[in-house]
Amino acid sequence: MKMIEIDLKLFVTLAKYLPEENEPFRVAPGTTVEMVMKQLNIPENLVKLIFINGRREKPGYVLQQNDRLGLFPPVGGG
Repeated sequence: MKMIEIDLKLFVTLAKYLPEENEPFRVAPGTTVEMVMKQLNIPENLVKLIFINGRREKPGYVLQQNDRLGLFPPVGGG
């Protein structure tokens, strides 16, 4: 099966879930953001924001070749 390549970035506390071999990160066609999170064992409640190519998206977004996926945890502030 031909895999697609994406640019995967995990920020702040999520960075520890990033696999060592992640550039480029390869997934099967039809893979959603939610499926990537499960594959990396990232608990859903730890992901607050999902960005694809700089635009906010939902976990059901189907990834495309060369997408830039960024996952962000809830950010505290004061």
